[in-house]
Amino acid sequence: MIIIYHCFGGSHSSVTAAAIHLDLLSSDKPPAKEEMLALPYFDKTTENDFGSLRFMGFDRENNAVYILGKKSQSDRFSNVLLGVADLLGKKDEVIAVNTMGRVNWSMKLGGFTSRRIGIAGMGRPVVIEGTRKAFWDLVNLVEMTKLRILNRRQYQ
Repeated sequence: MIIIYHCFGGSHSSVTAAAIHLDLLSSDKPPAKEEMLALPYFDKTTENDFGSLRFMGFDRENNAVYILGKKSQSDRFSNVLLGVADLLGKKDEVIAVNTMGRVNWSMKLGGFTSRRIGIAGMGRPVVIEGTRKAFWDLVNLVEMTKLRILNRRQYQ
């Protein structure tokens, strides 16, 4: 199975959700600043990364987990991903997960300041605090995604 966590920039909520999914972050407690900054791609997206699938790793069940920054494409991007998977005969093997519903204003403001206008020194502490506040919502989203995977496997 292929799991694609996607968000506006592909730098914060999707990275955090993928890291939770892959057990790179514990789902028992919000991560420390250092843990977040050690994650691949966390607060590191460049303009060239938008629209590119970036591999995060394989989970315990050997599912491939990716992240994607899609700018303002909202759930339409999930439809595109699933449409391409369907064309390739793989629709049942792809789960696209939009993390934007779990993003709070601190993440938006911090992410904009850090990534979009390039002032990481100001934006990064804000986005880190926002990500810590959104952590339990992201854990919940990952747990729901894992249930979707189990459900798909039962009916294949």
